[in-house]
Amino acid sequence: MSSALRTVIVGFVAGALGVLVFHQLGFWISNELGYTRAVLYNTRGVPPWGVPTIVSAAFWGGLWGIAAAFLVPRLPGMLGGVLGWILFAAIIVSLVNWFVVFPLKGLPMGGGFRLPGLVVVPIVYAFWGFGMWVIARLFRTALNWR
Repeated sequence: MSSALRTVIVGFVAGALGVLVFHQLGFWISNELGYTRAVLYNTRGVPPWGVPTIVSAAFWGGLWGIAAAFLVPRLPGMLGGVLGWILFAAIIVSLVNWFVVFPLKGLPMGGGFRLPGLVVVPIVYAFWGFGMWVIARLFRTALNWR
């Protein structure tokens, strides 16, 4: 199996599982602290095909995981490790959601840039980025893929 295919597999698994574990845990903590009222493991259908929200989120998380798996290891110094995964998720994914995804869905940019979401979302995404890094390392180690 080629190195690129292994990177795709590791990235997708890390991103998707990271959403199911770390992303949802991050929003659970935020809910418990009273900062958000996020619906965890939401099964409401997403248009146009009615796929459950959590399945859609895990799929898109997997695609983001692939991008991170290819990009982060090529970054210099400390950015090529856990810090890169965290910053990728917290900054890049948040910005794309705010300035591309929200407007495509007919929502205001950045969700209106209101607090606490303006702070909570990048923190939860950073937690997800950390989770992707953990899962990618464990997955590569378990399969002896370097």
